[in-house]
Amino acid sequence: MTKRHVSLPEAAERGVQAFVDEVDERLSGEEDTCEVVRDTLVDLYGDREAYEAWRAGEEVSAAERVRLQGYDPCNATLESEYYAEKDEEAFRRSKHLQWLWRQFDATPMADNVEFALRFRRMLADHLFEECGEGCRFFKGITFTYGHNISVGENVVVHDGVHLDDRGYLTIGDRVSVSDGVHVYSHDHDVVDQTEVTNFHTTIEDDVRLTYDSMVRAGCTVGENAIVGARAVVQGDVPAHHIAVGMPAKSVKVKPGWEDVAKPVDEPVETDRTGRRLDYELPDDLEAFDEFERDLPASD
Repeated sequence: MTKRHVSLPEAAERGVQAFVDEVDERLSGEEDTCEVVRDTLVDLYGDREAYEAWRAGEEVSAAERVRLQGYDPCNATLESEYYAEKDEEAFRRSKHLQWLWRQFDATPMADNVEFALRFRRMLADHLFEECGEGCRFFKGITFTYGHNISVGENVVVHDGVHLDDRGYLTIGDRVSVSDGVHVYSHDHDVVDQTEVTNFHTTIEDDVRLTYDSMVRAGCTVGENAIVGARAVVQGDVPAHHIAVGMPAKSVKVKPGWEDVAKPVDEPVETDRTGRRLDYELPDDLEAFDEFERDLPASD
């Protein structure tokens, strides 16, 4: 069953579009992104009066100060900020945009679907490397950086999805990503978990990743394929196949595509090595091992 068109009342529509256009114009201009994000969040949270009073030197409680400072993304850290191999220049801007995306999702307005989809789609134009027309991004989506993601046209990403772009992530046209899906582009070494390998992960055109499924870093899900609910993709999924289970295995070809699809019982080779993305760490890096483990191999 297809969906129906829904529209806002005329006055609400004008207000929504004016706000989205204003933020878009400011992000496209010469202003510091950090300042644009700060101003937008102060107003979205209805805290302009308290913010200006605090900036004017009025006394506030410690808790209120933390809240008011937190509208500025420069006063916050994200988990990905600690990753040693990240592109520092690219991350500075993407961090600010991520902060706006996440904090917007914490406002009541994030549940106003017509407004929220339009606002996130505008942010995606600034955050992602590429984002096609007609994309719909629902609530609670997270990214590692954002700037290592390329999204095609008419893609739908539902609630609570994690798109990991510590490596690089390509999503094709007309892809459907259901609630709770996790798509990864980095792996940790099985012996030394602080050793990270980044990959290029690809979700091709017309793919459906269904509820709570996971795609491992460096895998390709072929065009028009379906990954079943809670399936764990550990290798490539051939085009037009339906893959289910943990680990995910192809169980059938989608009806009508038998003549062009690879047979289900034919082995699938996954060249993750060829999709590895090498990186160099700064010479002056002050490494931080959060585990502080010393686990030599057993004799």
